[in-house]
Amino acid sequence: MTDLSLARPTAQDVACGIVLGQDPAAGPLTARLSAAGPPAAGPPVVRPGPVPAPLVALEQAVLPALCRPPCLVSFSGGVDSALVLAIAARVARREGLPDPVPVTWRFTDAPRAQESDWQDRVIAELGLGRHWRILSAGEDLDLVGPVAARLLDRYGQLHPPNRHLHLPIIELARGGALLTGVGGDQILAGWRRRPGSLRARLSRLRHSVGRRAAREPDPFPWLRPRVARELRRRFRAEQRAEPHRLAGRVAWHLGRRDLTMTRASLTAVAADHDVLAVTPLLDEGFAVALATHRGRWRSPSRRELLADLADADLPPLVVAPRRKATFDEVFFRAGTREFVHGWDGTGVDETLVDPAALRREWTAWPVCPRTAALVHQVWLASRPAGTGPAQPIMEVPR
Repeated sequence: MTDLSLARPTAQDVACGIVLGQDPAAGPLTARLSAAGPPAAGPPVVRPGPVPAPLVALEQAVLPALCRPPCLVSFSGGVDSALVLAIAARVARREGLPDPVPVTWRFTDAPRAQESDWQDRVIAELGLGRHWRILSAGEDLDLVGPVAARLLDRYGQLHPPNRHLHLPIIELARGGALLTGVGGDQILAGWRRRPGSLRARLSRLRHSVGRRAAREPDPFPWLRPRVARELRRRFRAEQRAEPHRLAGRVAWHLGRRDLTMTRASLTAVAADHDVLAVTPLLDEGFAVALATHRGRWRSPSRRELLADLADADLPPLVVAPRRKATFDEVFFRAGTREFVHGWDGTGVDETLVDPAALRREWTAWPVCPRTAALVHQVWLASRPAGTGPAQPIMEVPR
């Protein structure tokens, strides 16, 4: 197993399926962003040196990857990856560099992950069809399928549990670079929404009271009761902790353990394959630009931010709203179903997890996606020491 020097999920992270809290190592960055953002009131603070507009900062963020061809872009068709791809394409053409190479997964028997229409339209709009690489997956990306098995055998448990999605793309990029849209859900979208009208607030209150009266099922039935109670308390506190103003929101999300581990695992696995992984939406320069120029905005939506950031050269199709795909059907396939149904009850931390309750959860199908990290923990525990990849390397078109 390759030893990657990076933070890994704790036993509690794995058991709960949620990574909460701030990363102490992100403190200096959070402080810099807080200093960059304008105060809630009063005149803007004068700072040394100009801070570029956010879109210019995003262009600067993608340039190092473009300067190390081949520069692959993990392109799902969603807004975030489409934005990164569009910015990369225009910077490459302006600087006389090779075009970025979009790489897209297409899945069988996963209708909720279907984004092919948007993929086709964005690629045509950007004129990148000649370079586009499409990878196909059926059972291949299952949580215990061939790709995940290679990653788990080589690196052990990483966060997030779907890290193996990028492994074949990283392998294609060997010697070059990889751009992704990781972080858009947090930096551009956030969790909070403006209260809206009194009618909207009353409607939400009625629905909330109705849900409590209906006694919603326990979202973590596999945990020991005391662990589940504490997790619910911490989860609610974290949801409420997101700052309203954009400058604070960006700094807060960049400091969350969930995002720092996500970024670190991608960077480390890529580096192990001689690939430079770049996440422009998490770039410090882009974050500072957002905090400086739009930091006072209160709970802006992704649509509002992108409409403000876009310029005349960015095709409207790239940032047009669309249905957000979900990928549970891609990762919870026949292999995972067979594995969890045959689980012998061992391999979990029984101070956190009730094996009998987890068995009941895994008897049903589909299972809760928050148990994905537990699937990996149990799978790794079932592997003999020193076991190599269980299945052949997945063939990807070159």
